[in-house]
Amino acid sequence: MESKYVLNARALRAKGYNCAQAVACAFIDEVPVDEKTLFAIMEGFGGGMGGKDATCGAVSGAVAIASLLSSKGDVASGTKAATYALASSMVSSFLGQNQSLVCKTLLGKENGVVLRDCELCIEDAVRLAESVLNLK
Repeated sequence: MESKYVLNARALRAKGYNCAQAVACAFIDEVPVDEKTLFAIMEGFGGGMGGKDATCGAVSGAVAIASLLSSKGDVASGTKAATYALASSMVSSFLGQNQSLVCKTLLGKENGVVLRDCELCIEDAVRLAESVLNLK
């Protein structure tokens, strides 16, 4: 059975959320911001950063959740290293699983070889965030 986060992400994607929004907003009950704010923050990360087919939006959404859950919101708290470690773990795992972090490469836009479609990238990013952040 799929987790509530994967189910949330699928439902959000079906409503038209981009990859970054679907991943981040799937965790809305876990983070200290409202969905409208998180949706707005993540909007520019879709389509591989503003539609430029660069870094996968699903990965960006997962990193955003790690940041929101790890950071204490100020330099003096000293959480940067821990937040970077969480983000690095998710990014490395996604890369190892899918062979790329780049939207156009994942979608096969240059060579016609699809490594992973958006829906599966979203699910992968959600599962990685769940695992790394111990959210089940």
